[in-house]
Amino acid sequence: MRNYEERIENILNRLDTQITFVVAKMKMNEKFDPEDVFFDNGEFMKLMNISKRTAQEWRNKKIIEFSQVGNKIYYRLSDIQKLLNDNYNSK
Repeated sequence: MRNYEERIENILNRLDTQITFVVAKMKMNEKFDPEDVFFDNGEFMKLMNISKRTAQEWRNKKIIEFSQVGNKIYYRLSDIQKLLNDNYNSK
């Protein structure tokens, strides 16, 4: 029974990840200005495939800019794109 529950949990986690990517793609395809599109911390972590601790480290080291409203953290799409572009390694 334990194995079955683990498989179901794994499937649900993969679905959750895929839904996050679909939402991200929808946000990007709606022709919004990247300055106007925000991702919350959970979406950002899934998009970048990083842990909560890594996201915190990146904020502390000013690797990524963010906004905070109460306990919620938000990232602009333009800042995420800048992070990726600044760290792009061409061959």
